[in-house]
Amino acid sequence: MRIGIIGTGVAGCVLAEMLAAEPGVQVDAFDLRPAEAVAAAGTGLALAPNALKALRLHLPARHAVVRASSLPWRRWSIATATGDRLCALDLLSLAEEPGARLRWSTLFRLVQAPLAGHSRHGLALESLEEDAIGRLVPILRTPSGAVVRPAAYDLLVADDGRHSRLRAITAGLERPRRPGVALTRLLVPDAEDCPFDDYGQWFNGQRQLLSYRLPEGAALIAGTVPLPEPEAEVAEAARTAELQQQLYAPASAAPCEAVAWMIAALQRHVTRIRWGWMQESPLRRSALGGRVLFLGEAAQVMVPTLGQGTSQAIEDGVVAGAVLRRGGTTEDVAAWRDARVAFVRRFSLEASDTLLPGGDPVAGSIAKGSGAFRERLQRLYTDVPEPADFRG
Repeated sequence: MRIGIIGTGVAGCVLAEMLAAEPGVQVDAFDLRPAEAVAAAGTGLALAPNALKALRLHLPARHAVVRASSLPWRRWSIATATGDRLCALDLLSLAEEPGARLRWSTLFRLVQAPLAGHSRHGLALESLEEDAIGRLVPILRTPSGAVVRPAAYDLLVADDGRHSRLRAITAGLERPRRPGVALTRLLVPDAEDCPFDDYGQWFNGQRQLLSYRLPEGAALIAGTVPLPEPEAEVAEAARTAELQQQLYAPASAAPCEAVAWMIAALQRHVTRIRWGWMQESPLRRSALGGRVLFLGEAAQVMVPTLGQGTSQAIEDGVVAGAVLRRGGTTEDVAAWRDARVAFVRRFSLEASDTLLPGGDPVAGSIAKGSGAFRERLQRLYTDVPEPADFRG
């Protein structure tokens, strides 16, 4: 079986490693981005405990290198901008192991290592053709304009992100739904004086800062700001150092030490803040009669509240690999994955109540310490299939 992966995202790389030693399977990968751009991508992220469990069960060597290159994510705390504690969760009371905090560029380097010699970069997917027996041939183009037809594939896998070209060609891209929240992300490289460590959120009304330390003395700061309309844009003129103070500092009290530090860091690095929007798009698992498989954000885009985007991509990769190794189809992948993804998407959106326009950050945060929320969080963190489950 010959498999072509369009896009070297996390899910596709995990899938490739799952299939690397499988007799009779050949995997090739192609990416629009130059290799050096992939290596420098992103800011920082927190992998949830379910992602680490998936790696530990199915790819223990990859689990080991991720652990060695990251900081553990053990606690999740929520407070007001003045420092009043609203909720504190011990992840080890809900999961089998901690999550992990690391840079995006580090995660990409680690998951792409097994693809060395099997991936080509700087190739843009233009269209598809079929050979005489119905296998798919991707038509790619180099930056210089040369056309590349690498091979005919029994299965093409889309892992080229939320704007997937392969999904657009084979199934169409639906317009994402925006709930009306702007997102910001900043990697702070000089964070040695950061007054906190593990995963925390701080609310100033409905405006939220989320932050945690990263390896090598760095930290991530993420912000959420409700918008007046779901499709509203954030004006360039508003992206100023002064705006950071207005958004996150309480009007009638001094911010706590953590919030004051984050505001100062945002102001110091204001030109490097990345802006985006909270959004989600419908789940689609396959196309062209099962000859195309969608993984990661090419399959689904979910709101980031529970940090499940990349974690679900890892689950996608290990489950798809386990299914394909035993001769399964894209329908079998859907049977294993889609109900789980639907639960995670629904839970993530419901957990966004504190961020969405009209929500109550204080009451909603306190509720996240309740038994009902903890039960669902435990299900999220532990409900990962084991290798033996695929041998039946």
